[in-house]
Amino acid sequence: MSDFEAWLPWLVLAFTVVSIVLLSLPSSYAADSRFGRNGHQRDIRVQVVVLGDIGRSPRIQYHALSIAKHGGSVDLIGYNAPFKVIHQTCSLYSALGYRTPPARWLLVQNPPTIPTLLVAQVICFIRNTRLIIDWHNFGFSILGLRLGPSHPLVRISKEFERLFCSKAIAHLVVSNAMARVLKKQWRLEGKVLPLHDRPFAHFRPLSESQRLEFLANCSETAFVIDGIKSGRTKLLVSSTSWTPDEDFSLLLQALIMYAGQATANHRLPDILAVITGKGPQKSAFLSRIGDLADQGMLNKVHIKTAWLSAGDYAKLLGSADLGVSLHTSSSGLDLPMKVVDMLGVGLPVVGWDDFDAWPELIQEGINGRGFRSSAALSTLLVNLFGEGIRELQNLRHGAALEGKRRWDDEWDPVAGKLFGFCT
Repeated sequence: MSDFEAWLPWLVLAFTVVSIVLLSLPSSYAADSRFGRNGHQRDIRVQVVVLGDIGRSPRIQYHALSIAKHGGSVDLIGYNAPFKVIHQTCSLYSALGYRTPPARWLLVQNPPTIPTLLVAQVICFIRNTRLIIDWHNFGFSILGLRLGPSHPLVRISKEFERLFCSKAIAHLVVSNAMARVLKKQWRLEGKVLPLHDRPFAHFRPLSESQRLEFLANCSETAFVIDGIKSGRTKLLVSSTSWTPDEDFSLLLQALIMYAGQATANHRLPDILAVITGKGPQKSAFLSRIGDLADQGMLNKVHIKTAWLSAGDYAKLLGSADLGVSLHTSSSGLDLPMKVVDMLGVGLPVVGWDDFDAWPELIQEGINGRGFRSSAALSTLLVNLFGEGIRELQNLRHGAALEGKRRWDDEWDPVAGKLFGFCT
């Protein structure tokens, strides 16, 4: 038997395997298929991906709605299951490569980074799709909250993020501060375009009658409606996903201090603090509230938690006297979406301001105030709900002015132009 005859079965097997692999690859996007015979642009298809719960990713929802509003086709892909990287990798590859048609654009939210960016790069290479990364933070910095910034896995995550974001055609970022870091330190090849979060249409100021009607029918606020009408109770709201980048013990300590001063100074109103959202640290927070109430440390302060529909959440913000943000930013470069929503309804905000991007959203003394300790937050509450009530009114006016700029105003000239919808 000749050498060729000996190798022939193996060559046939190799050819068969390669053929099967090539034939089973996802179909590719035809670059000229977006133009009709008359040269006019046909439908633009965009795959929009977040490796998480779409319902808790409003920015991705807004992207999808804006694309659809301009006539584009959207495949909105999310994932809501326990974190198992191998399973997620296979599922995401299947969804992007086989369960959805080839698209001109792939818009991916980052973080989560692993395995999203790797799968996105592979799909874009195979399907001739252009990758855009929508940055709302850094994945490695969030991991650092749990493991510590010097942990080897955090350093590996950072290099993974840097490597697999480098070939994207464009990067949409939530702050100018983040844009500067990606341009100067990461030296990305693609365009880096700031696209600030802005409120969507359903976040809008309420009339006084709308406000009182909602508060009277909301189970979390109805029991103090008489106090709210008379001005003897002020409504404080905050929203959280109950994760480590928000320290609600700071708010609790501030409310304890306020309760002490309000007990001694009867001119200070009661506070109803309603905290919306759900997440891993919520049960521990509720347990601590119960202990503090039993000890008599929250006199003149009521604390409620809630999980509301999108419409009721917007109405709650529009009915409040003051919003609180405890977002500390793992990178110092992202901005809390909750503050954007608060400004959209004309609600002034007090928030943790010890990170670089904060001034891009809140102008001190114009539409909100900043603090860096529980004592400073307590002082703000005493001043704004006490002698500084006129300042609170001025802050509300500034918040309403800032909230007039809407998501479409921000999206159209940046992302709309990038996708080819706007000129």
